[in-house]
Amino acid sequence: MIVVFDAECLLCSAWVQFLLRHDQRRQFCFASIQTAAGRKLLADAGLRFDHLDTLLLVIDERSYQHTAAILRVLHHLGWPWRLAWLGWIVPAPLRDGVYRWAARNRYRLFGRRDRCFTPGPSDAERFVQ
Repeated sequence: MIVVFDAECLLCSAWVQFLLRHDQRRQFCFASIQTAAGRKLLADAGLRFDHLDTLLLVIDERSYQHTAAILRVLHHLGWPWRLAWLGWIVPAPLRDGVYRWAARNRYRLFGRRDRCFTPGPSDAERFVQ
């Protein structure tokens, strides 16, 4: 499973750091949209780099976006994060509308890095270049 994220976004980088801490089974790999691998995964999912408003989760040949990606990631982390699965109760247009608004305004709301997030040595092999 590959999580594609914006390594310049402070919120996105915090999400990846959360996953690195809580993914005890080390089942997730990561690709930033600033890398060739990340851009290819975006293109394969039909997404444009310059108008990106979603996190992308790629599992085998399938991809998930917006809250569907987040809820699936949390489900795979196991308990207690699996409880987030209750989020499916909220209608997707409402969940994803709020998500897309936050994603479009992520730099203004949460900040932006001058340099891309880089993993520590123990996690470097989990990042696809």
